[in-house]
This record gives sequence, structure tokens and C-alpha cells, in this order.
Amino acid sequence: MQNNYCVIMAGGIGSRFWPLSKTSMPKQFLDILGTGRTFIQMTFDRLKKLCPAENFLVVTSVDYKDLVLAQLPELAESQVLLEPLRRNTAPCIAYACNKIKAENPDANVIVAPSDHLILKEEEFLSQVRMGLEFVTEKDALLTLGITPNRPETGYGYIQIDNKFDFKSLDNLYKVKTFTEKPNLEMAQIFLESGEFFWNSGIFIWSMKSIMSAFDLHLPDVAELFKKGEKLYGTADEVHFINKTYSECQNISIDYGVMEKADNVYVLCADFGWSDLGTWGSLYENKEKDSDANSVSGENVLLYNSKNCIVNMPNEKIAVLQGLDGYIVVESDGTLLVCRKEDEQQIRQFVNDVKLLKGNRFV
Repeated sequence: MQNNYCVIMAGGIGSRFWPLSKTSMPKQFLDILGTGRTFIQMTFDRLKKLCPAENFLVVTSVDYKDLVLAQLPELAESQVLLEPLRRNTAPCIAYACNKIKAENPDANVIVAPSDHLILKEEEFLSQVRMGLEFVTEKDALLTLGITPNRPETGYGYIQIDNKFDFKSLDNLYKVKTFTEKPNLEMAQIFLESGEFFWNSGIFIWSMKSIMSAFDLHLPDVAELFKKGEKLYGTADEVHFINKTYSECQNISIDYGVMEKADNVYVLCADFGWSDLGTWGSLYENKEKDSDANSVSGENVLLYNSKNCIVNMPNEKIAVLQGLDGYIVVESDGTLLVCRKEDEQQIRQFVNDVKLLKGNRFV
């Protein structure tokens, strides 16, 4: 277990969960599910069963350093890697992996987003343990694929190729293609084919394999972060990273590495996963009343309303009448009322509010 490292990516602003998630307090730092633990705390709790606390790194925006340290007091300040600019997941992973390599070139690394829901934790841990065993023995870039149960248009998909023979695993496949979020018709075809799995965005690899993949497929990014190999863990690291990010391209690990490499594999499983990226996905995972309403808030009165998700502060009263399939959210004096089926427009609403009313509401 000492060679196992965990990288938690926690730099997003969660704009699709506006107005509850704001730039100053994005969704990974919120207890949206009402469990008493925030998303990032639940992610840490889950992964520390695979990896000692001192082997964690959290990559986040420079703005969220204090939030991370307050919510994860087990971590030292040096374990929180601060991005000066948003550059997507490839630079984030390159930074973390280069820092780990400077400490332990024999490391195996689990990379996970900070804000996903996993309901079947023991199944998840079992799959990741098998994945760690696989990447220790094979030169492989491994991702976790989720068995789809509906034609979801909000997720990316992984198409499987031939089953790969490794020990007793019967759910390990070579990856054929990665596909971006499909339209509903295509998602239905994916579901019926049995060849496509949801892309969880969770990765497992050895240090040697991921460094080779960066060298081969993203050499510019690899070279930038390699220049700091003597600076990681020193007082010069922050200055080096600030300069590197200003020169680094904005690119995802999926597009930059995983879609190009020929040693990409997927463990296909079902461990109750959701990326909880939208109010609609939260609605799917929340308890509902007899009219299929999911309500958070002690003073919400519903009349002739169904299929709604309502999130109100306890100190506010809301009376809703005649609504079917709506999102109603109030936070810090900002109210959103939006049809669930139109929730993809929330990002546009946030942009418009920012443009017309300034940053204080977003």
C-alpha cells in the first residue's frame, strides 16, 4: 500500500449546480446530499482505504487552498497542489504525477474527481484493488467503465474491444474508442449494443506507464513539467508551476492521452456511480415523496406539484403550486426556477448573470 498514491482533482467550479455552487464555494466543498460530509470528504474517506493519507495529493485552484485544508485536516499543506490557471485535466495530472515521481518513481496512482457519488463502496474498492494489481504487472493505462442502465446523454462513453485475459478478471477489456456525450438516439444505440460503458473519469496507472504516455502523446506538456524535477517539494515549486501553467496548453487527459494510446484498458463494473454533475442527476439519486418531488428545506409547501427538485435554506419558506418537472433552488439571495429538461441552459444563465450583474451572484 505504500506505493499507492491518490490524486484528487478538485479544481472545478460546478457551474451546473448554480446557484448552490458558486465560484467561492463550488460543489465539491458542499454537503449537497445531506450526509454530513462534503463531496471531497467522501472521496477522501473512500480512497484512504486504498492509500495512506500521506500519499494523497489534491490538485485544486489557488483560490480553494484554505477550503481543502479545512475540510481535509489530515493533509499537509504540501499535499495541496495549487493551479494558478484552469488548464483542464492533462496538466493537472502531469503536475501531480511529476511531483509523485520525484518522491517515489515506483508509485501506482489512482486519479479521481472530487465530486462523484459511489453508492456501492465495497464493490468500488474491490475493482480498484484489482486494477492496481493489473497496472503493477502490465504496461497499461486503466480506466473504470460503468455499466449503463439508461440512454444517458450527459456522460462520455467507452467502447470495449476484446476481453483481456488477466488472472481471474472477467470484466477487463481493451478499449476500442472513447466517445463524447451523444445525443439521445445515439445513446439508445450505445445502450442496446452492449459494447459501450459510461466513462467514469477514474484512472489507474503505474508511474512508468503514465510518464511514457505523456512523452509519446503530449510531449510538450511532458517536457514542461519535467523541467521542475529538482524543484518539486522545494520553495521554488510555486514559482515554477505558475510559469509552467502560463505556457501550458488547455487539454483533457482523455483527448490528449487516452484516446491516442494503444495500451488503454477498461474495468467494467457497476458500483452505484454517478458524476452528480447536474440537478437532474442529483434528483435521480435523492429520495422522493409520493408525487416524485425531492425536497431539501424545512419550510417548503407544495401544492399540485410533481417531479420537482427543490432546494431551499431552512430559514426560508417557499410555497410552490402547479409545477411539474422543475428545479427550484435558492441560495444567498439568488433564486433559480428552471425546467429539469432545460437544465443544460444553466451554464448559459450563469454566464449571462456574470455579464449583466457582475461576479457577486456567481
